[in-house]
Amino acid sequence: MTKPIALAIHGGCGTLPKSEMSEAEWAEARADLAASLRAGWAILSQGGTAVDAVEAAVRVMEDSVHFNAGYGAAFNAEGEHELDASIMDGSTLAAGAVAAVKRIRNPVSAAKALMLRGDPLLLVGPAADIFAAHEGLDTVENGHFSTERRRKNLSSMKIRELVGTAGEASEAEKHGTVGAVALDAAGHLAAATSTGGYTNKPVGRVGDSPIIGAGTYARDGRCAVSGTGKGEVFIRYCVGHELASLIGYKGLRLEEASAAVLGELTAHQIGAGLVAIDADGAIVAPYNTQGMYRGWVTPDGTVHVATHAQVEIAGPA
Repeated sequence: MTKPIALAIHGGCGTLPKSEMSEAEWAEARADLAASLRAGWAILSQGGTAVDAVEAAVRVMEDSVHFNAGYGAAFNAEGEHELDASIMDGSTLAAGAVAAVKRIRNPVSAAKALMLRGDPLLLVGPAADIFAAHEGLDTVENGHFSTERRRKNLSSMKIRELVGTAGEASEAEKHGTVGAVALDAAGHLAAATSTGGYTNKPVGRVGDSPIIGAGTYARDGRCAVSGTGKGEVFIRYCVGHELASLIGYKGLRLEEASAAVLGELTAHQIGAGLVAIDADGAIVAPYNTQGMYRGWVTPDGTVHVATHAQVEIAGPA
């Protein structure tokens, strides 16, 4: 019998209110989600690895203006971009990550290059930028990542900081992350996550996206997870590892485990979301904010994408 393959992605929780973008812009965002899924599914459907599939899916979102990763990343407090990413192979627990990078066009590919190298697992700042260049990966000027929408978000957060209302900012104003999880035909799981952090973040701040076990985790026989939300909280709760542990040690189903993890965050009024896949190909994409950019491919090869509550069929993969 042919083993199942599965793929799911997210483009961040705390999606903007529908009124803040035109329907054409929302359609563009959904089209980019669909393109991400098709890039990953093309690899899985041809017998490729889950690791290659999640890298391909995340790269598409890193190159899209609609997500806070790569092009379109948030600005830090000094008006620059510092990017984080990680990837994990559930079959070996090998992983790679980069943090606070300024010149790598697709940070997820640098994370994968580190994973394949084997040691170190995590590089930060200029050292990671230099590593990527030595690996032949595309490097760009920091301004490549800038967009007018993110610049407006920075101005808004600076004003909120001055008047003491920063805590009232929406999840969409503050955060944003992209991620992918996959199960390949060999039964192996993988996860990848990439982000520009949050708007007006302190220089040098690193969140959960490059932290294995927090924003990213994959382990064969259990699950693959990529999260989105306040990074400091995801690190404290070890969200990815916690979900996998509930499956491995308590025998919970994926849906039960993800509900338990998200429920604990919700109880503490923490905006969060995630996508996850288990060893049987079951998919979940829960969130507790106004919306979450997300999508998945069903076993018959149909692409499903969503930004808010309604899920749209985007055609075949």
